[in-house]
Amino acid sequence: MIDAALGRKEEALREGRRAVELLPAEKDAINGPHMIEYLAMIAAWVGEEDLACKQLSNAVRRASDFGYGELKLLSFWDPLRGAPCFEKIVASLGPKGN
Repeated sequence: MIDAALGRKEEALREGRRAVELLPAEKDAINGPHMIEYLAMIAAWVGEEDLACKQLSNAVRRASDFGYGELKLLSFWDPLRGAPCFEKIVASLGPKGN
């Protein structure tokens, strides 16, 4: 994530993908989804909207403690705000109408 914040796009994406490979959700149901979430953040920060949404969708399906409030309120996700794929994910987790 530091590489992403410093504008080192390729390094950030490579390291994020490597983290997902080293700690897959299939082998670690608690920490693995967080690696996917971090890859989504990295992708968002470096402007890879499609990759970010794909990974975010994957993380949301797997992580029980990851949800609407985080996506709606945390500034980590600001680069994706307004992107249709992101808004769709947020809406899918939001309060359901009566």
